[in-house]
Amino acid sequence: MKIKFHLEFLFSTSPKILENKLYTASGLAEWFCDDVLVDGKKFAFYWDKFPEEAMLLDLKTNHFIKFQWMEDYEGGNEYYFEISTKLDPMTKATTVRIVDFCDANEQENSTMLWNQQITKLRRLLGA
Repeated sequence: MKIKFHLEFLFSTSPKILENKLYTASGLAEWFCDDVLVDGKKFAFYWDKFPEEAMLLDLKTNHFIKFQWMEDYEGGNEYYFEISTKLDPMTKATTVRIVDFCDANEQENSTMLWNQQITKLRRLLGA
């Protein structure tokens, strides 16, 4: 049984700047993984030349993208991962929110991995 967890990261940039990096295969390949190949709604994320396949469940550009790893998709599990953005109208800062699932004993490692990926995204954006 996996547990759901949320992470939030504040960026001093607009959702429009983040849009290409979060909601496109080429953008995700710049910070999330080494490469991305797309076949319809099926995405193959590559790390060190090894693919992990996921199904695109939903996408609303400038708002969120939601995937489910193929093992969960084919197994009928409700587990997914989602990346979303929200603009604070007062500060004009953007919050990137991650929703993911992991085994209870893996939450620290999963959080650390997301933190590393977001650090790559920040460097890429110069933030």
